[in-house]
Amino acid sequence: MAPPHASFAPRPARRGLLTAGAATAGGLLLGSPARAADPSGTSWPTVIPLPDGFRPEGIAIGGGPYAYLGSLGDGSIYRADLRTGEGRGISVGPGTPSVGLKLDDKGRLFVAGRGEGARVIDVRSGEILASYPLTTATPTFANDVFLTPRAAWFTDSFQPVLYALPLGRHGALPGTDEVVTLTLGGAWSQVPGETVNANGITRTPDGAALLVVQSGTGGLHRVDPRSGVTTLVDLGDAAPLTNGDGLLLSGRTLYVVQNRQNAIDVFRLAADGRNGVFQRRITAPDFDVPTTAAAYKNRLYLPNARFTTTPTPQTAYAVVAVDR
Repeated sequence: MAPPHASFAPRPARRGLLTAGAATAGGLLLGSPARAADPSGTSWPTVIPLPDGFRPEGIAIGGGPYAYLGSLGDGSIYRADLRTGEGRGISVGPGTPSVGLKLDDKGRLFVAGRGEGARVIDVRSGEILASYPLTTATPTFANDVFLTPRAAWFTDSFQPVLYALPLGRHGALPGTDEVVTLTLGGAWSQVPGETVNANGITRTPDGAALLVVQSGTGGLHRVDPRSGVTTLVDLGDAAPLTNGDGLLLSGRTLYVVQNRQNAIDVFRLAADGRNGVFQRRITAPDFDVPTTAAAYKNRLYLPNARFTTTPTPQTAYAVVAVDR
């Protein structure tokens, strides 16, 4: 979906476009998905099969009924038709993981690449438009990404920072030397080592700040995008968001995917994002460690990452749809 409006983002000193060779994949059709009726009476799948061994993690959906999935294995990008469950590969991966994904209204997919930084892909051609190392620090784990009209923000699960790619006029991509690093402070307490800290990221309903979930501690942080100072969001009596993964904001409703709990916790947030009230928990029998969520019409779509299953080239994966 198109990036929500927000006023904050660092302004770039200059603009540029880095190009890399085009990468496309052959078609692959998958059929016989489970189906259910949507509000218009059309039967749409509730379980969409992915290629065996694909190892999905991130998902992005634009204005049309297509979901884009990234592989933790080789980083390839797969497009699934939400109406039929059929799909095909659109971009061959570089051999390194694709984790979080976000799609803008120009057909560009922003991809968090774990230890390899970030890249931007044209979903029409499969071409890699730009690649960004993000940092020279080690260890590093670019995990998730969120778009505003002026920047693409990335979390690093192994470092107490966020990265921003400033977007220029008409969304022009920055050069590799324009990456902004924002150190997290305030209430943020980094768990050392290769423990998953910052994970899912979105904005507050009023667009004035960012929201980041810290997976290992279960805290939801409100982040000042200028200073990096964080405060814990007061969620009342709600349990810690342990294994909190993808975040999805719709109006003032926040969906928090908790992967190993096989659940989505739903909150009603204050406009400034400083507090929220637990509404309900969404579960489904087909969940098998879902990681992130994207919305289309009245549904949420989540890839099953199956982290508790040893991956093989024959391991089955799928996207699960639930009502929101």
